[in-house]
Amino acid sequence: MPVSPPFLPIAAASRVRPRWALHPLLAGVLALLCGAATAQPGEPLALRATPLLAEQPPSHVGAATTVYGQRVRGRIGLETVLEGQAELRQPGTVAQAERLSYDQGSDIVTVSGGVRLNKAGDRYTAESGQLRVDAMEGFLLRPTYRFLASGAHGEAERLEWLDRDRASVIQGSYTTCPRGGPDWVPDWIVRADRLDLDREDDEGRASGAVLEFKGVPVLPVPALSFPISERRRSGWLPPTLGLDNKSGLDLSVPYYWNIAPHRDATFTPGLMSRRGVDLAGEFRYLENDYQGRINANLTPNDRLRDGRNRWGYFLRHNGQHDSGIDGIGRVGLGLNLNRVSDNDYWRDFSRRGLSLTTRLLANDGALSWSRGDLSLHARALKWQTLQDVAAPIVPPYDRLPQLTARWGRSNDRGFDYAIEGDFTRFRADPFWTGQPNAERGFVQAQLARPFTRPWGFFTPRVQLHASHYRFDGPISGGATSASRVLPTVSLDGGLVFERQAGFFGRDLTQTLEPRLKYVYTPYRDQHRLPLYDTGAYDFNFATIWAENAFAGNDRIVDNNLVTGGLTTRLLDPQTGAEVLRLGVAQRYRFSGQQVTLPGGLPTARGLSDLMLGASVNWDARWAFDSVVQYNLDTRRSTRTTVQARYSPEKFHTVSAAYRHQRDLRSESLDIGWQWPLADLAWRQGEPGGRSAGGGSSCQGKWYGVGRLNYSLQDRRLVEGILGFEYDAGCWIGRVVLEKLNSSIHSSTKRIMFQVELIGLSRLGSNPLRALRNQIPRYQYLREETSSPSRFTDYE
Repeated sequence: MPVSPPFLPIAAASRVRPRWALHPLLAGVLALLCGAATAQPGEPLALRATPLLAEQPPSHVGAATTVYGQRVRGRIGLETVLEGQAELRQPGTVAQAERLSYDQGSDIVTVSGGVRLNKAGDRYTAESGQLRVDAMEGFLLRPTYRFLASGAHGEAERLEWLDRDRASVIQGSYTTCPRGGPDWVPDWIVRADRLDLDREDDEGRASGAVLEFKGVPVLPVPALSFPISERRRSGWLPPTLGLDNKSGLDLSVPYYWNIAPHRDATFTPGLMSRRGVDLAGEFRYLENDYQGRINANLTPNDRLRDGRNRWGYFLRHNGQHDSGIDGIGRVGLGLNLNRVSDNDYWRDFSRRGLSLTTRLLANDGALSWSRGDLSLHARALKWQTLQDVAAPIVPPYDRLPQLTARWGRSNDRGFDYAIEGDFTRFRADPFWTGQPNAERGFVQAQLARPFTRPWGFFTPRVQLHASHYRFDGPISGGATSASRVLPTVSLDGGLVFERQAGFFGRDLTQTLEPRLKYVYTPYRDQHRLPLYDTGAYDFNFATIWAENAFAGNDRIVDNNLVTGGLTTRLLDPQTGAEVLRLGVAQRYRFSGQQVTLPGGLPTARGLSDLMLGASVNWDARWAFDSVVQYNLDTRRSTRTTVQARYSPEKFHTVSAAYRHQRDLRSESLDIGWQWPLADLAWRQGEPGGRSAGGGSSCQGKWYGVGRLNYSLQDRRLVEGILGFEYDAGCWIGRVVLEKLNSSIHSSTKRIMFQVELIGLSRLGSNPLRALRNQIPRYQYLREETSSPSRFTDYE
């Protein structure tokens, strides 16, 4: 018989049952309409938050359960039977079937005929089933299912709910490949005797499983665990398999330990065919005030190195810590510790946090404290130098310790002033350095009075640098100590002119920015002072304005020069983004430079090389940048860098860079890219992907990825990475070749092959880090995304 009214309440015997129970969403709409009717004219509607619309629906029993059907019969307080488009709704759950019966004594709903269930966005269909509503316990027969978070789906003989968060699938399947026609065959699928799904841990576990790829069983798996969302979880990760020309076949099986939301660890036992057992581990932590990472590796009895034990550790830590001392407060701590077992480690294990150009390993610890205008810094730095007989390098000096203090103020009655003091004890092996160790202290004070206006600036500045050395042995000339005091005066000013302009149909703001800076530092003979932390600055658009040509504090250059420059820019008047920049700068010395580094030549008076620069970012797709250092005497460029990039859309990028440095006889070409090669689609069997024997259909896209660094001078490939990616929608395949030079005559070559089954696992060796680090603007084909709302497929 027809139902009147259409909504019939269901409640436990212990609760008072209202005669009417409205659907929660309908009740919300009516409440909103009532609010609109009582609102005063001109007043905004007042919306109220409700837990019924939360992503996690309320777990309490107090929310109303509503049912609907074309025909209803039953006994009040005992059972209710609905037939014809029967429907049951609770917050977060919708059940639909041709027939639905509810036993109020046992709280069990029995459904049959066209069963459909939506539970927090996860969707199920079945022939029939039972469900204890409040406990969320029950089963479905011959179900299909689709999970909202991962898009995974499958079918089974039986599905059993153990509670609201746990379910078991009997004789089921699991895949993320989109479903096709009746004869659809997924590219990959896991078939298992039993699948246990745990929503609380976001984990799936399969037993008696077989992985099929392209309809062919490829991997029997007695036990398998996999994520059912993007949340981290503990467990064994897929094995990784690599191959290179030095270690041979490299197999490792990582175990991930999700210790806490802000801490995790990964243990990676492995085996290298040419070297033997390999053990690795990583620990990461992220707190409110500090963060860090620890990596460690051990290769016992390396067969390629006479059975030696090979090891390395790498630690990073940065943060603020409470000192526990009244009046001191919080203290900053920074650690950067790196240590390996031998000189060949960087060459043999290039994938363990060391690049093939890293032969200087810093072990650096620092404490910092600041309050108001005062800051203090204590540091200890010790280097490990990995020597190569064919290319030895001089180790840098250890700093044991370095103590620094700084006090300064800005815009104090218009003045900026600061004073900085530093004491450092330098230590190194005299066999390599050829000079004595020393203790050095210096004090540097400066006073400036900036004048700034919208149309320009002018900054006079005075500096005083005083330093004292005490050497462990005599230096050239027999002295065991030395002192030096040097003042520096500079005048720096510039103007900014603007006008509205139009180029190529685009309204822009054009600027013209001339700048002039004069620097004077008297000459002091410093050629007997050893170098402990000093080197020459690279000559570029930034350092051409510097007051000292040397980095560090062992050399203070004598200056009597003026630097002039002119920059023009085109700016977007709406966003302020820089569309184009053109610049030129040059120095003129009124007297020659006499202070040099050992082996360096004095600079004569007159004009320096001319710096020319251009940068173009006309739109987000194109970018161009170039810098030329031009010698007016030889009328040739001393150094040239030209770079260009084109990125029209996602997964489309190509970049090129040309670099030429005449004095070093270096000329190279660097090209990188990520670009779709072709869209491939094929069908098997009848049109629409059907065939008498069950056919398959697949669509995918090929991408070429790579970066090549080619030396035009030596006519050889210095470094390179080249590969292909194939995105089939529910799986991604990658094949990548990599070459890294370990010396002039040797290199490390490896091949990485990976199949990523979306929503399940990655198989093979992982090339993603190498692709992201080496290819400019490389993008993962599958970026992490937030989980969709449970209302995505709401019915």
